[in-house]
Amino acid sequence: MTQHFTAPDRLTGTTGTQWWRDAVIYQVYPRSFADGNGDGMGDLDGVRARLPYLRDLGVDAVWLSPFYASPQADAGYDVADYRAIDPMFGTLHDADALIRDAHELGLRIIVDLVPNHSSDQHEWFKRALAEGPGSPLRARYHFRPGRGESGELPPNDWESIFGGPAWTRTADGEWYLHLFAPEQPDFNWDHPAVADEFRSILRFWLDMGVDGFRIDVAHGLVKAPGLPDIGGHDQLKLLGQDVMPFFDQDGVHEIYRSWRTILDEYDGERIAVAEAWTPTVERTANYVRPDELHQAFNFQYLGAPWDAKALREVIDTSLAAMRPVGAPATWVLSNHDVTRHATRFANPPGLGTQLRTPGDRELGLRRARAATLLMLALPGSAYVYQGEELGLPDVTDLPDEVRQDPSFFRAAGQDGFRDGCRVPIPWTSGGSSYGFGSGGSWLPQPDGWGALSVEAQTGDADSTLELYRRAIAARRAHPGLGAGDDVRWLEAPDGVLAFARDGFVCTVNLTGRLVSLPVPGRAVLSSAPFAVDGDVFELPGDTTVWWTV
Repeated sequence: MTQHFTAPDRLTGTTGTQWWRDAVIYQVYPRSFADGNGDGMGDLDGVRARLPYLRDLGVDAVWLSPFYASPQADAGYDVADYRAIDPMFGTLHDADALIRDAHELGLRIIVDLVPNHSSDQHEWFKRALAEGPGSPLRARYHFRPGRGESGELPPNDWESIFGGPAWTRTADGEWYLHLFAPEQPDFNWDHPAVADEFRSILRFWLDMGVDGFRIDVAHGLVKAPGLPDIGGHDQLKLLGQDVMPFFDQDGVHEIYRSWRTILDEYDGERIAVAEAWTPTVERTANYVRPDELHQAFNFQYLGAPWDAKALREVIDTSLAAMRPVGAPATWVLSNHDVTRHATRFANPPGLGTQLRTPGDRELGLRRARAATLLMLALPGSAYVYQGEELGLPDVTDLPDEVRQDPSFFRAAGQDGFRDGCRVPIPWTSGGSSYGFGSGGSWLPQPDGWGALSVEAQTGDADSTLELYRRAIAARRAHPGLGAGDDVRWLEAPDGVLAFARDGFVCTVNLTGRLVSLPVPGRAVLSSAPFAVDGDVFELPGDTTVWWTV
C-alpha cells in the first residue's frame, strides 16, 4: 500500500516543484560521519545527532551510503539483507527515527541501493550453493559450467573490476560470476524473481519514507546475451577502464522504466540517481530520459583536470547531452571512491582520481575552494561529499597495517587507496577522535585534524566551511543559480572562464597568475580575496568570484 507522505514546510512547496533539478545533495558515508555509541564506528544515531548541522549548511537532501546487513567484504556494498540494518549502524527503528528527524528539519533522505550483486551471505546465494547444480535459485545468479577438459577454466575471459577473473569455482565444479569481489555474486536480471524482489525492496524503503535511491553500478545489471568473451569485441576506454560486454547494455533501461512507475506512485517527488559509468555523457543521458531515472552522476566532470579548456568542454558537453532528454546536469567533485579534490588539485594533472601524495596542500585547497564556487554556479544539481566543506585533504600517509579498503588487499586489483577519503571527519578541535565519537575512530585521524574541524571553522569568515554556507545560501536565494540548463560564455583571457546566467556572472581564474578584468557587477562572494580598482578588478590565480548584474 502506498504511503502518502506529508512533509513539513521546507519539503512541501507547490505540486510538481521538481526539487531535485537544482538540489544540493550531501553524501554521508555513515561509518566515517559520526559515532553515536562510542565503538569507533560511525552509525545512524551519529548521523541523526548531526542532522541540524546539515540543515544549517543549507543542503536539500542527504544521501546515505549503505547501512544494510552485510559481512562488509566491500564496505557494505555486499548486501546480505536489503530490508535490515547492519548492527554496526543500528536498527530499523534507528533508520525510521533518522528519516523522521530529517523530514522535520526539512531534509530529504536518499539511500543507496545495490542491485547489481548481493553478498555471498544473502539467503538466495547460500541456498543456491547448498542445493547444488540444477537448483532453481542458481538461475537468479550467473552460474555456469567451466571450460576445458574438466571444466577447470572460467566460463569466459571476463576480468573482475577488483582484479583477477570475474568467476569463482564452487566445490561442486560450477562457476559463478562476480564483477567485483568473489563475495559479491552478480544477480541474473533476466530472471523475473530478481526484478520482482527489487520492486518489493523499492516499496519497502519508500513506505519507510525515503525520498529516493542512489543506484550502485546502475550500468552493470544487464550482461550481453550469452556472456561472450571480450576478445574480438570492441572495447571503449572509460576513465582508464575498459567498457566490457557487462556494462551499459541497453537492457538496463527497461528495468529503470519499471522503477520509475513505482517512484511516481508516491507523493513527495521521490527520485532515483544512477551511478552509471558510461563512455560518453550522451550514453549517460539515456539513463535520465523522461520515463527513466531522474539524475545520473557526471563522472566526466569529476575526472576533469583543473584546466579552463577541459572544464568548459565538459560543461558544454554535459549540458548539451542532458537538454534533449529534459534532465538536469549533475556536478560532483569528490565521493567515497576517489581522492578528495583538495588533494587531486594539489597534484599535477593526469595522475587520475587515486593519488598517494599530498601534493601542494595550500594550492590544492585554494583550487578546491574555487572549484566549489564554479560547481555551485552551474545549472543543475550539485553533490557534496562529507568533509569537503571543511576543505579536508585525503589522508595519504596511512600505514598499510591500518588500511581497510578491500581492494587494497587484492594484489592484481585497483589501487586500493580509497581509505584516504574515508577517514572520519573532525567535529571538534580536540578530544576523543576530534568529536567523531568517544571511542576513537576506525581509521586513524592525522595530527592537526582539529584545526580543520567544524568547531574550529564555525564563525571564521575566511574558513572553507563558512564559504560553503554562504555559497549554498546564495544559490538558494538567487534565481540565476541552480535551475536552468544553459550558460552564456563571456569573452575572457586564456585560462579564465566567465559565464553569465539570469542576473548573475561567474568568473574563474584557473591560471597561477593575476588577471585584470572589467567589473561585471556587484561582487557577492569569492573563494579568495581580490582587489577592485574602479571599473577593473584584479583576479588572483585559482580564484572564483560571483557577481550580480
